[in-house]
Amino acid sequence: MAVRFSSLAKPQGTWWHPLGRDERLWGALAVIWGLAMFAMIVFIWPAIGREQNQIQSYRIAPATFGALTDQFIETYQVGEIDGVPVVAPPPGSDVYLEARAFAWRPVIQLKRGETYRFLISSRDVQHGFSLVMAPHSINFQVLPDYVTVIQLTPEEAGEYPIVCNEYCGLGHHLMLGRIIVTE
Repeated sequence: MAVRFSSLAKPQGTWWHPLGRDERLWGALAVIWGLAMFAMIVFIWPAIGREQNQIQSYRIAPATFGALTDQFIETYQVGEIDGVPVVAPPPGSDVYLEARAFAWRPVIQLKRGETYRFLISSRDVQHGFSLVMAPHSINFQVLPDYVTVIQLTPEEAGEYPIVCNEYCGLGHHLMLGRIIVTE
């Protein structure tokens, strides 16, 4: 009589063996590492993570945000650089920054040491906002239909580029904005 084996049948004999010394060591290290990461997230990060920017976001129609940006430019425009309006809002005010096909608008002129509230949105497609302004390093996505709100206090005078770091079309490599910080 022939013995038939089924793939659903229980394996014959002992099909597992107790863990060896090295396997137990790696298992213990994995558990210790997991507990250390848990402690970092729960206890240590809240104590040292205060330097992070608080980012808020809410919905808005692109046309509405465009109209608010136009009004902001009209109110605070002080000149132009390469056809892009330059605005100098008073300290503590809201600053509207619009991303659109391969341009940031307007150029923003701020005073060193003063706090501003930035409202940033896109007119057309998803863009990336990247700004390195010591001690800030800000990087987030800018989406149509959403306004992203951040607080920014420039601490050093100078000119800082705003880089779009999300591919947005053929002219993406040309999409640079500016923040000018004065004394």
